[in-house]
Amino acid sequence: MNILGTRVSPTSYKKVANQVVEWAQKAESRAICIANVHVLMEAYDSREFAKEMDTADLVTPDGMPLVWMLRLKGVKGQTRVYGPTLMLHVIEMAAREKFPVGFYGANDQTLQKLIMRLNKRYPDLQVAYAFSPPFHPLDEQESDKIYQDISASGTRILFVGLGCPKQEKWMAEQHGKIPAVMLGVGAAFDFLAGTKSQAPAWMQGIGLEWFFRLIHEPRRLAKRYLYNNPRFILLALVDLLGILDRGKKEA
Repeated sequence: MNILGTRVSPTSYKKVANQVVEWAQKAESRAICIANVHVLMEAYDSREFAKEMDTADLVTPDGMPLVWMLRLKGVKGQTRVYGPTLMLHVIEMAAREKFPVGFYGANDQTLQKLIMRLNKRYPDLQVAYAFSPPFHPLDEQESDKIYQDISASGTRILFVGLGCPKQEKWMAEQHGKIPAVMLGVGAAFDFLAGTKSQAPAWMQGIGLEWFFRLIHEPRRLAKRYLYNNPRFILLALVDLLGILDRGKKEA
């Protein structure tokens, strides 16, 4: 299903987790983007980023506005596929099926807390790889080492927590190379590690998670939400009327 020019997959937690297991069994190189309004607006504004999104094998509806759009476009019963919850579904199945998992992103402290919590909750979980990349753009030598380390670790499911659009770009570059299913989970590392607070369930259910996050991180998120959200509402209405201009700005 197409929303603002980006393909979004009508799916569910169970379907995605089952698909991940199927791909992981074959050590396939796959990419799953977990999309919200921010992701779709990045793709709408950038032709280059839109092409990178098109390489993903699945694009799930993380944000409630995307869920509502899918329903309005005829997908009955579509529910949210929220990144942190999806991550737990996949990890539970990975622990049961003995698939080694990896984590790429965040900082060392967050990764340590995340792995500690997950190992306590899922004692059979096999963590084969964990790395917090530097903030500077990676040179060829650094990129090659990361690729080699992930491949050598035996990781079959790799959670990528770099934030949008960095994680989607990185997965597009690694797609077809790293022998693992990559899931771009954004802030899920911080939420599950307990270093950042998640919005209450009632706020998530009515599409106000962005407001909760804006209150907690106004300096970092104000531009994203106050610029993208009003534009998304307008473009979504135009999209539903069938007159959206699919052309995107040059990156």
